[in-house]
Amino acid sequence: MAPLLQARDIAKSFGRTPALRGLSLTIDAGEVVAVTGPSGSGKSTLLHCLAGITRPDAGEVRFGDTRLDRLDEETRTRLRRDNFGVVLQFGHLVPELTAAENIALPLMFAGAERRAAHAAAVEWLGRVGAVECAHLRPGDLSGGQAQRVAVARALATEPSVIFADEPTGALDTIAGEQVLARLLDAVRSRGTTLVLVTHDNQVAAYADREVIVRDGRLAEPAEPYREPDATLPEATR
Repeated sequence: MAPLLQARDIAKSFGRTPALRGLSLTIDAGEVVAVTGPSGSGKSTLLHCLAGITRPDAGEVRFGDTRLDRLDEETRTRLRRDNFGVVLQFGHLVPELTAAENIALPLMFAGAERRAAHAAAVEWLGRVGAVECAHLRPGDLSGGQAQRVAVARALATEPSVIFADEPTGALDTIAGEQVLARLLDAVRSRGTTLVLVTHDNQVAAYADREVIVRDGRLAEPAEPYREPDATLPEATR
């Protein structure tokens, strides 16, 4: 079976600063993949290229059989709306709308009638444990509540892939664990692919696979240090 997402030799620079340097990666349908690495390594740029938010300077990005890097902006936007969900570090909810309205909005963009979209939004809030937030605006939500609303919004359109960029980075430990648990339960119960950028090794441990980005390239995990076997001759140690 062909991978759901594939990056081949992608490169991206911002001005004279390279962010990605010929990176290649494949992700299968239903995988939960954690992308880790130090700050400035290119993790978020990789996620944005995979999601069709940013076009790479070189290389190719595929979603199934579709070359994302060859699509115009309007077509990429429509593909993201229909197939992808995005969860960012600070939620990025529309401040003038209630939690339920934030979730209903992409459903209405996809063609749902207002009342049906609102009912679905409240149902999704219940699934992520935030139904009490339905009538609250983002300014009245705690960090953990806002992220649960963002997770519900990303899942409501039943996308093929969720892209999450440091979704627990701004939260305390307890709130972060709650948001992560809700997100993982939802994607695994539906077989949704999750690409999760994180600097937290404990968050990455929940993934099926970890990929490490350093200096714009994939890096192999460091081999653990082992003491030489004292029983071997020195020349073979």
